[in-house]
Amino acid sequence: MNDDARSVGHVKPQRARFDETIRLRSGAQLPGFDLVYETYGALNAARSNAVLVCHALSGNHHVAGFYDPENTRKTLGWWDNLVGPGKPLDTRRFFVVGVNNLGGCHGSTGPKSHNPATQKPYGADFPLVTVEDWVETQALLADRLGIETWAAVIGGSLGGMQALQWTLAHPERIRNAIVIASAPKLSAQNIAFNEVARQAILSDPDFHSGHYYERGVIPRRGLRLARMVGHITYLSDDQMAEKFGRQLRHDAHRFNYDVEFEIESYLRHQGDKFADSFDANTYLITTKALDYFDPAFSYGGDLCAAFARARADFFVASFTTDWRFAPERSHEIVQALLHNGLNVSYAEIDCAAGHDSFLFDTPYYHQTLAAYLERIAS
Repeated sequence: MNDDARSVGHVKPQRARFDETIRLRSGAQLPGFDLVYETYGALNAARSNAVLVCHALSGNHHVAGFYDPENTRKTLGWWDNLVGPGKPLDTRRFFVVGVNNLGGCHGSTGPKSHNPATQKPYGADFPLVTVEDWVETQALLADRLGIETWAAVIGGSLGGMQALQWTLAHPERIRNAIVIASAPKLSAQNIAFNEVARQAILSDPDFHSGHYYERGVIPRRGLRLARMVGHITYLSDDQMAEKFGRQLRHDAHRFNYDVEFEIESYLRHQGDKFADSFDANTYLITTKALDYFDPAFSYGGDLCAAFARARADFFVASFTTDWRFAPERSHEIVQALLHNGLNVSYAEIDCAAGHDSFLFDTPYYHQTLAAYLERIAS
């Protein structure tokens, strides 16, 4: 197949409105909300082939396909290499749903949305949301789409945490959980990285206690720094050395604080690009959701006890150079699942791309995932 034949093609987002008040895990309430989502493929007559794709921190509902036929590369979905006809998540066999989580900044109700109580954007008044809250709103969307049970829920990083939570909150509504480059909870080091990123935003003079929208500014400097810190943790040292090394942009040291090394240029570019496309309040909310996720918390730290109610089959994958969500964290998940007699497939994949490996089309990774998805389809 050529690339066009393996693409879901031109796609458009859809919007689901929920008018009922939702009570969040924090105790806060929202008087209705919107979820923006996309679908690819067709739901079969038995409604048994639906797969939910859960996004990570900076992801959204635009999983596959493109918005602009004249500029496909720039408007391509973030996991397009995985989703499409003939790809591992084959849209000839599966009905794939991608959703922008509550609190997001790509169309779903979030801090940028209109607050009916103040007639202004929510800003900092938007309540904190958790992985548990996201799963509950995803379940409401599934009801709206007529999906009683997911054939699979799949996600990488924070998306993998959502897949895990589906097996705990709605064990009867998920047959397979595909958990990639994830963890059962954040380590202290990971929480520390998130806090540094948040402080970069909170201390930006343009943050204005989260109500920067009405002032016509964004905390660009803080958001830029937050992304730079985060991006360092997504890459491996080997990848940075191979891609940039100590390569200078000029032939000699210039003895100033402008960009001299190529890695500096790359990080600044990533920070600028992110600040142009992502909302600072959403970043704060999402990193706190990452920090809070810990299904074993209510069980005295016993992950085995937490997974006692899970019923799904599992595919768990990790990457050798991922130091933010190291393979050892996936091992914890696998051991807790096996303790409960659940069916688990595990793959530890050699890839130099660090935590971001789950976004790449490494052959062994995609072949292994395709084989598991083929079993589900069959």
